[in-house]
Amino acid sequence: MTTPTNPKASAEPRKGKPWRLIAAAAAVVLIAGLVFWILYVRAAEDSTAQRATFVVQRGPLTISVPESGTIKAREQIIIKNEVEGRTSIIRLIPEGTRVKTGDLLVELDASELVDAKIDQDILVQNTEAAYINARENLAVVANQAESDIDKAQLILEFAEQDVQQYKDGIYPNELAAAQNKITLAQEELTRAQETSKWSETLYQEKYISQTEFLADQLAEKRKSLDLELAKNDLSLLQDFTFHRNIAQLESDLRQATMALERTRRKATADVVQAKAELTARLAEFNRQKDKLEKIETQIAKTKILAPADGLVIYATSARARGWRDSREPLDEGQEVYERQELIYLPFASSSIAQVQVHESSLEKVRLGLPTIVTVDALPGRTFLGSIHQIAPLPDAQSMWMNPDLKVYLTEIYLEGNDPALRTGMSCKAEIIVEQYPDAVYIPLQAVLRVKGEPTVFVVNGDSIEPRTVELGLDNNRMIRIVSGLEQGQIVLLTPPLELAGIDPRDKAYHASEPSDQENGTMQEQIRSRLDQVNDRQDVPPDRPADEFPFGPAGRGQRPGE
Repeated sequence: MTTPTNPKASAEPRKGKPWRLIAAAAAVVLIAGLVFWILYVRAAEDSTAQRATFVVQRGPLTISVPESGTIKAREQIIIKNEVEGRTSIIRLIPEGTRVKTGDLLVELDASELVDAKIDQDILVQNTEAAYINARENLAVVANQAESDIDKAQLILEFAEQDVQQYKDGIYPNELAAAQNKITLAQEELTRAQETSKWSETLYQEKYISQTEFLADQLAEKRKSLDLELAKNDLSLLQDFTFHRNIAQLESDLRQATMALERTRRKATADVVQAKAELTARLAEFNRQKDKLEKIETQIAKTKILAPADGLVIYATSARARGWRDSREPLDEGQEVYERQELIYLPFASSSIAQVQVHESSLEKVRLGLPTIVTVDALPGRTFLGSIHQIAPLPDAQSMWMNPDLKVYLTEIYLEGNDPALRTGMSCKAEIIVEQYPDAVYIPLQAVLRVKGEPTVFVVNGDSIEPRTVELGLDNNRMIRIVSGLEQGQIVLLTPPLELAGIDPRDKAYHASEPSDQENGTMQEQIRSRLDQVNDRQDVPPDRPADEFPFGPAGRGQRPGE
């Protein structure tokens, strides 16, 4: 049996269901909005409220560079050790003593110098004796050379006279004698022939004996032989003896000429050698004398006297000592080296402040800038000065202590002559770079460079707005804002650093980098140089593999391959 349904009752539930769905959806939207507001809007407001901020100020602003340093005398005499090598202090005047000109300041150990002076005196005497010997030897050599030249000259003259004498005297006489001998022999032969002829006639007539006749014939033959011999003597004189004697005499003349030249050259060489020996001995003598004078001067320099009136200040006390400076304060018995600064002797009451300006502040600092100096030993007092000198190069001692630290020694002349200022006092100097009577400024930490532009983050209600500004000078705490901010605006002291990241696609950042063409050329040069280096390290084809410069690596193989 079917139960009848009530149409009115079934229609009421269908009519109320859409309203419940709408209400549920509205509740979900409301809850989602509340969650979004809590998670994002409220969180943003809370984060903005919790971040450190600064209200932009407007008013007087002083740009200064604070540095620390040491007080020194402006006009002072630096006393240095002028004794060579190393020596010890045996007497030292107390620091702070006021001295007069000529007072003994430092006495150094001179015992080794005194011993050296005794040895040097002996050397000077020996070299002086050698010099005198060389000087007298030069006189003897010069005299002997002159004598040898005169003797050789005389022999040459005699040789010339012998040649002339033989040609003009001896030979004509010998020639005439030979010719006269022939004439006489001819006449005697003629007489003998006539006698022999008459003897033959008389012998035939039996007036003389055969013996007498033979004697006259023999006399004729003898005279004939004498004539022949006289003619041979003349021929021998003309053809042989004359030429031989002339050759011998001319040879003697040439030998005498060459002997004279040798004698002159030898004499010149002996004199030059003697002069050179004398010059060397004189130079050695002078050198030893100079060494003796130097030792005497060094002995005199072991006693350092005050060159002027002043106050004694040890150099070790006036020097700014670093943590790596292991030099002890000046004292008796201490060993010192040549050119070491020992004592500062101020002779005027004017002072300077020597400070070290860091390289980051060097562009701000320039000559003539006013400076306010305070001294630790004089609390409550300030001194006005101005920059007089800035070192062109960084301080070498500071770089040795810390290679990453570059500071430049700067001298500040202080006005007035305050006797309270003493050398060695620690001081602080505030170098006034600029003073603005009315400037807008914020803390330096509030500025961030975004894409190369100086940017600050301004709090505008619940939002944070980045703003590009134009900057002025800073004093390491506050920086002047030339334009971009107004007084009363609020800026973040902790700007979001992630915005300072460099975007590789940022063309503005890469504007200063080389272009693609330049970069490609540079890369080609780099690759070319690498190839050259690698080629030099490879083993040449004609070189044994065991001669590879890196050891037992294979042919054409570098270590590690």
